Amino acid sequence: MPSILTIIILVVLILFLLGAVFMVKQQTSAILERFGRFNSVRNAGLQFKIPVIDRVAGRINLKVQQLDVFVETKTKDDVFVGLKVSVQYQVVKTQVYDAFYKLESPSAQITSYVFDVVRAEVPKMRLDDVFERKDDIANAVKSELNDAMTDYGYDIIKTLVTDIDPDEQVKEAMNRINASEREKVAAEFEAEAERIKIVAKARAEAESKRLQGQGIADQRREIARGLEESVEVLNKVGINSQEASALIVVTQHYDTLQAVGTENNSNLILLPNSPQAGSQMLNDMIASFAASSQIGEEMKKNKTSNKEA
Repeated sequence: MPSILTIIILVVLILFLLGAVFMVKQQTSAILERFGRFNSVRNAGLQFKIPVIDRVAGRINLKVQQLDVFVETKTKDDVFVGLKVSVQYQVVKTQVYDAFYKLESPSAQITSYVFDVVRAEVPKMRLDDVFERKDDIANAVKSELNDAMTDYGYDIIKTLVTDIDPDEQVKEAMNRINASEREKVAAEFEAEAERIKIVAKARAEAESKRLQGQGIADQRREIARGLEESVEVLNKVGINSQEASALIVVTQHYDTLQAVGTENNSNLILLPNSPQAGSQMLNDMIASFAASSQIGEEMKKNKTSNKEA
C-alpha cells in the first residue's frame, strides 16, 4: 500500500501541473506577471507558467467593442437636445501592455472625451444643422478620441451619431411646422389645378363662341344669298325689288307663324297676328319703300341743283 507521503507528493505534483498550464481564448491576450512584475503577453492557445512564481494578472479582449454614450447639450438657438454617440474601438494587438497598465477604465475615458467634444461642437450649430451635420460631429469625436486613445493602446474604428432627440415641445413644434408646410404645398397644387380648370373652361367657351359666331355668319350669308336669288326670280316676273322685298318679309312672317303653331307647349305670341296683318304689313312696306324712294330722288335733285348753283 502506498504511504501517505507518496499520496501527498502525487497531489502536489498534480496541483503543480495544473497550475503550470492555462488556456487563452481566441481574440484574447493574457498578461503574465512574475513576482508582481510584468513578464509577458500570452496569446490564444495552450500556455505554460511557473506555478506560484507566475500568475495571470488579467486578460484583454481584442475584439471590436462598442460603447454607447448619451450626451445632453444645448444648440446655438437654445434648444436642448440629446445625442446618442456609438464608439467602436479595439485594443491594438501590439500595445496590449499599454492598454492593460496605462488605463484603468477605457469606457470612462472614452465617455469623457465624447462629452467634451459633443458639448464643444453642438453649441456652435442650430438645431437643423445638428441633423444635417451629424457626420461632422461624429468625425470630430473620432479625431479627438484617436489622438487621445492611441497612447493607451486603443484604436477608434468608427464613431456614429445614432440618435438625435430634441426636447418634446420642440419636436411638437417641428411637426406642426412640417404639417403647415405640407398643407401650404397642397393648397398651392389645388389652386394651380383650379387655375388650369378655369383657363381650360375659358378657352373652351371662347372656342365655342367663335364657332357659334362663325355658324351665325355662315347662316346669315346663306340667308342673304337665298334672298338675293328670290329677288332675282321675282324681278323676272315683273315684280320690282321693293315689292319683292316686302313679299319675302311677309312670306317669312307666315312661315314663322306656321313654325310657332307646330310647337305644342309654346307660349310665344307674335303681334300682329290677325288674318289681315299680312296684307296690311305688305301694303305698309310697299308704301314705305315708295316714300323712301321719292325722298331719295328729291335729295339727289337738291344736291344736283346746289352743285349747279
